[in-house]
Amino acid sequence: MNRRALLTSLALAPVIGGCRRMAVAGTPPPDLPPLRTITPGAFGTCVQVANLSDPAWLDLARTHVSQLTPEWEMKMEYILADGLGRPRLDRADRIAAFAHDNGMALHGHTLIWYAQGQEAFAGLDNAAFDRAFDGYIATVAGRYRGKVRSWDVVNEPILDDGSGLRDCHWSRRYGQDGYILRAFEKARIADPDAVLFLNEYNLEGIPAKGNQFLRLVERLLRAGCPLQGLGTQSHLWIDIPDGQIAAFIHELSQFGLPIHVSELDVSLRTGDRPDLRGQQERLVRQTARVTELAEAYSGLPPAQQFAFTTWGLRDTDSWFRRDDKDDGKDRPLPFDAFGQPNPMARALAAAFRA
Repeated sequence: MNRRALLTSLALAPVIGGCRRMAVAGTPPPDLPPLRTITPGAFGTCVQVANLSDPAWLDLARTHVSQLTPEWEMKMEYILADGLGRPRLDRADRIAAFAHDNGMALHGHTLIWYAQGQEAFAGLDNAAFDRAFDGYIATVAGRYRGKVRSWDVVNEPILDDGSGLRDCHWSRRYGQDGYILRAFEKARIADPDAVLFLNEYNLEGIPAKGNQFLRLVERLLRAGCPLQGLGTQSHLWIDIPDGQIAAFIHELSQFGLPIHVSELDVSLRTGDRPDLRGQQERLVRQTARVTELAEAYSGLPPAQQFAFTTWGLRDTDSWFRRDDKDDGKDRPLPFDAFGQPNPMARALAAAFRA
């Protein structure tokens, strides 16, 4: 049995055996140490203000988590809901205060995203657009200066198929590379101490998109962009070919920059196509993908192991469980609805301790 197969079998053993150890809330089972204590770099999760009123979530987070990423309430859609003149920062403030009070790092997410901001900026002439763009970054990044460890400065600039960069309201004003450069330059001024990340999804699963990301990073660095970290969201699917995830992480590491696995989840769903495989077979595939990613991250030089973040802690926290296709059976995250470890949590622990 090779090493990856052994780690997969160890992660699945409690499920296959039909026995799941129960633990006091907030206390990990004896075979699962707090993930924050064994993860190279920080172990993170996303958070919404509603989580801060959930005692079970609080126990789980305080046990396993050392870094938080606001899932939605630090994004432009929330902050500019009342227009450019009245930014809403109340919920981001609450999350920042919670992170500070609990000794957790805070990763800011996100300053500029193609999917948000169009309505607030619509109708502005060029000069007003520039003032609003620069002012937004100065206001938000400046407010959390000294409170955040890092920022996703630009989120998801690449087309889904990897054929090029997205056309959006930002690129129509500044150019496809230009708006990214401008955002990083303004973020650097607003918070000189934060680590500034470019963040993107499906890099491991779609080679053309991964390659486009690498080329974009090369161009930005050549242009003098103060880009300091690379975020791969890692919303993985179970049928990514073996070895493809590790190969991309290796390519990403060649820049020598810190790497953030920034939004990990692995749905057991396979889209709309028929899939006759049972739940257990899908979990085996999921565990193999998670193991490969965690091993590749663990193999990075320590200076590049920035953080390993899951996009939620419990299955019921996941965005996959919020849509009209949810059948209550998906298990995309490390812990189940009761805070007990899924195979994913055990896969992470096995890989990080190997």
